Amino acid sequence: MNILILGSGGREHALAWAVKQNPKTDRLIVAPGNAGIAQLAECADIDILSGATVVTFCEENAIDFVIIGPEAPLAAGVADATRAAGILTFGPSAAAARLEASKSFTKDICDACAAPTAAWARFTEAAPARAYIAQKGAPIVVKADGLAAGKGVIVAMTEAEALAAIDDMFGGEFGAAGAEVVIEEFMAGEEASFFILTDGTNALPIGTAQDHKRVGDGDTGPNTGGMGAYSPAPVLTDAIAAQAMAEIVLPTIREMARRGTPYQGVLYAGLMIENGRARLVEYNARFGDPECQVLMMRLGAQALDLLLACAEGRLDQAQVHWAEDHALTVVIAARGYPGAYTKGSVIKGLDALPETSSQMVFHAGTTAKNGAITATGGRVLNVTARGATLAEAQAKAYAMVDAIDWPEGFCRRDIGWRAL
Repeated sequence: MNILILGSGGREHALAWAVKQNPKTDRLIVAPGNAGIAQLAECADIDILSGATVVTFCEENAIDFVIIGPEAPLAAGVADATRAAGILTFGPSAAAARLEASKSFTKDICDACAAPTAAWARFTEAAPARAYIAQKGAPIVVKADGLAAGKGVIVAMTEAEALAAIDDMFGGEFGAAGAEVVIEEFMAGEEASFFILTDGTNALPIGTAQDHKRVGDGDTGPNTGGMGAYSPAPVLTDAIAAQAMAEIVLPTIREMARRGTPYQGVLYAGLMIENGRARLVEYNARFGDPECQVLMMRLGAQALDLLLACAEGRLDQAQVHWAEDHALTVVIAARGYPGAYTKGSVIKGLDALPETSSQMVFHAGTTAKNGAITATGGRVLNVTARGATLAEAQAKAYAMVDAIDWPEGFCRRDIGWRAL
């Protein structure tokens, strides 16, 4: 098969790495890709937010299967365009991707199918939002309704923080994403990520993970897009997974189908777990980043078979074969992230690192320039390892981190601490 993966981050590098291992893969192209992806696949510089451009590229390159990595092309309707052109596609329609693109849409779905989630209210103006916060008090959660690249959620521990978040959002800090604001009850507990493939009717759980959102050790400092992750998530037991499927995931899939917008792709359910029960925090319409990296490390070549079964509507015949193993990834970010950071510094030492089924550095924000790998993003590398135990995976990952020569980068030194 000729396969096209859309995206340029660590998630797409991990997807490409897994897909490449499957003998069904003949030609693999990633658009636009990055310096790490270029070492295992062809990269193509096209506009991945334009459905027409992607369709033309697929036709010119005899693409059999398109895998859409990030949320922006999904929200832009690229999956609709490729499907309309008869190209097998993994990823939800724009209408179904609203589960990620609009927080209030997801809340409406939860209300309609009685899925357990936080109490909430929607606002389009600052004054009523401020009054609601004064009435409810803190802690409280303030979210930009639209896509804000993982940064539009403020868990406010004080009323002053919540009011400042309202001012920032209605003041344009998150652009159009903050034109509407959702304010939610603060949910106590431990958060975990649950990944489910669905073809619109059938659903297949394909793994659990936990990520570390805050920038500093001990989960301190501002929220980021994720500083590391591990899989499986011990807190997400079989019993809790079964409850989440029965009360949250399957009712959502049925409600989406009932509305005439069946969901096909990966449904990433962010869950808050307390006293042995899960409530929905949010849905994402794509694999998490960096959670995808640990899932792909554990799934390997079978990932492509699962994605194909999902896209072809035969998930009821598919099953996941898990090893009793653990995977952990450490994000190395540019100093200053998630605030302002400098681009263009050179990363050394990558050539000497192992590239095996249990150790891999996935590139998230890199470019090849004059024979060197340079940093071009905030989160730059995902140093990933698997082991028989989480402690072994952690030790292997940090040994690789320590072999990388990049003074302009930093990482957390405690990824996995909750489980360990």
